[in-house]
Amino acid sequence: MAKNDYIEIMEKNHMEIPWHDYTENDSEVLIQQAGLIEKASVVGRVGLIMLSCGTGAWRVRTSMNRLSKELGVTCTVDVGLMSIEFNCFDGKECVSQSLSIANTGVNTSKLYRMEQFVNSFPSQEAHLTGEEIHKRLDEIEQIHELYSPVKLGLAAALACCGFTFLLGGGPVEMIFAFIAAGVGNLIRMKLIKHHYTLFLNIAVSISAACLTYAVCLHMAELLLHVSAVHEAGYICSMLFIIPGFPFITSGIDLAKLDLRSGLERLTYSIIIVLVATMFAWIMALLLKLQPQDFVALHLGSMMHLVLRLIASFCGVFGFSIMFNSPVYIAATAACIGAVANTLRLELVDYTGMPSAAAAFIGALTAGLLASTIKRNHGYPRISLTVPSIVIMVPGLYLYRAIYNFGIMSLTEAVLWFAAAIMIIVSLPLGLIFARILTDRTFRYCS
Repeated sequence: MAKNDYIEIMEKNHMEIPWHDYTENDSEVLIQQAGLIEKASVVGRVGLIMLSCGTGAWRVRTSMNRLSKELGVTCTVDVGLMSIEFNCFDGKECVSQSLSIANTGVNTSKLYRMEQFVNSFPSQEAHLTGEEIHKRLDEIEQIHELYSPVKLGLAAALACCGFTFLLGGGPVEMIFAFIAAGVGNLIRMKLIKHHYTLFLNIAVSISAACLTYAVCLHMAELLLHVSAVHEAGYICSMLFIIPGFPFITSGIDLAKLDLRSGLERLTYSIIIVLVATMFAWIMALLLKLQPQDFVALHLGSMMHLVLRLIASFCGVFGFSIMFNSPVYIAATAACIGAVANTLRLELVDYTGMPSAAAAFIGALTAGLLASTIKRNHGYPRISLTVPSIVIMVPGLYLYRAIYNFGIMSLTEAVLWFAAAIMIIVSLPLGLIFARILTDRTFRYCS
């Protein structure tokens, strides 16, 4: 059976919404004078596209509210991880709709374009017909991945290579993590492109990364007589799977009492972490790998500082590219992350500050820098803050917790897990307080 024939007989579980059926193709009525159903279709579709980009409930609701006010209707919205339920009132009629997306993900390029659409709506789109607006939204919705799976594999390789150095790894671990993470994320992107389910793409990509690292290490032992003590870096090769966007947006949503969205995003993040660490643990048992400490690097304090800045820049840049950010936004986020993450690490090393407190200060710094850049350049704040602090998420701690649970070393497992939770809580708190300090509208519940 031909591939196209196979695709045609596969029924989608989520039916596509015929947005243009809400409008009249030959109508010259502007959207402001259109009927409530047509106005609601525009408001709902904007919210749904924003949701598909990976942003949180606060931003989705704010965008829908801005359009509703411009169109002269009142909108109440309930936002989840993958669905929106909303009502539109115009004083005489009420329209209720329930919309959902087929899958969740992150697309900061599309998010940036949507924020521009919402900001320009009063001066541009509000003077168009509903059909013309939906055509513009069609164009935005077609913004898919800016990068091929190979480039995204290289981005993950760069990010995990930087991660490896920041966690204490040396050149050998960095090279092997670069190769293994690149292979793992390349396979992951291929599976996502063919719409395979979440559990399958996590399991296969993580297993591939661990196996690749083990093969590289074994070949290096045989051919180059590299010591087996470098096996600890296999953990770093799978850190491309860290769910940074849902982790951070869940904290922001919970802070704004958007409990449904916050809890759903948190659950989604936990699912990814559990599946990833479980399969990494299974692969470690099969390949006889152990999460040992890295071999100590003997570097001067100034050299260590410079290399931390470079590694943090590379790590954040790689993650930002994986989130589909344009290069200029990725580079901006990388500069923020280099400053914020290096500050965090230096505080831990030279002041003895607890890791969670240093993570809070690092995230706060990233949030303040991102807010300043947003005011000057208009880049979406979340496109800058999340990549810049994803590198602070303690993936190593979470994996070691699951590994020790698996071998029934419960005391060690609880210690690693407690340390990871404290840091994970500190990161969104830092961003939230940065928003409170710089965004007047974010300080209030209403």
